[in-house]
Amino acid sequence: MTELPFDHDALRELARAKMPFGRYAGRLLIDLPEPYVVWFAREGFPEGKLGDQLRTIYEIKVNGLEYLFTPLRGR
Repeated sequence: MTELPFDHDALRELARAKMPFGRYAGRLLIDLPEPYVVWFAREGFPEGKLGDQLRTIYEIKVNGLEYLFTPLRGR
């Protein structure tokens, strides 16, 4: 089995990323309510980096992996 490279810096960046607009502007992406992230998955993610980050957050939330961000908080 081949291991995929893991980008620790990208995970740290995702842990600090904030929602830039809307009702949850300024909130960490990982702290967005799951229904809000599911809405983006259904209606379409924004273009670019934010869309990529929200796609990742969606996968993290629907798979119950938010706990992975606990050690990254406050850094």
